[in-house]
Amino acid sequence: MSKGKAISQQVIKRLPRYFSHLGYLMESDVSRVSSMELAGQMNLTASQIRQDLNHFGCFGQQGYGYNVRILREAIGKILGLDREYGLIIIGAGNLGQALANYTRFENMGFVVKAVFDISPEICGRRVGKCVVKHIDELEDYTASGKVDIAALTLKSKGAQDVVNRIVKAGITAVWNFASFELKVPEGVIVEDVHLLDSLMMLSYNLHSND
Repeated sequence: MSKGKAISQQVIKRLPRYFSHLGYLMESDVSRVSSMELAGQMNLTASQIRQDLNHFGCFGQQGYGYNVRILREAIGKILGLDREYGLIIIGAGNLGQALANYTRFENMGFVVKAVFDISPEICGRRVGKCVVKHIDELEDYTASGKVDIAALTLKSKGAQDVVNRIVKAGITAVWNFASFELKVPEGVIVEDVHLLDSLMMLSYNLHSND
């Protein structure tokens, strides 16, 4: 990996795309691929792909291309996918339940350890592999269990109070599905996922095309 020079977020955001596409190629029994072939398949340019990967090392050979399996494993390590992460979900509504039931997370090393909610009607129910706990159990659970990431799938109201509790409990990575801009101290990472924003962008582009 290159040292001394910051790698742009745009490059980093393309890494999961490379990782996923290389997985598809492996499933299709493709063992080698050139930057030109990848470019055509992923709607990128060969130069962009080479520049992106050169930030992290030398993976291909001229006239040979990339070994698909080796390149995917290398990108997986860059993304930190060579270890297991403990994930908790706060909010056991439809979205929280969908995340808890998505088996591919665990296949990728993101293991759902616990699900929390505030509703007495939901607490005690089984969601995925977990029995939903009341949010009041959060601190006791995080004190005794290894948690790396907290996914917030609750309503915007109360999201900041919950994230304050998460941070105080020592969790430094938040996957935020709440339509609310969270305030966190330095050192805490927040990845915002705004599903409705994406739909509104689709709506805008459809409207513009019309």
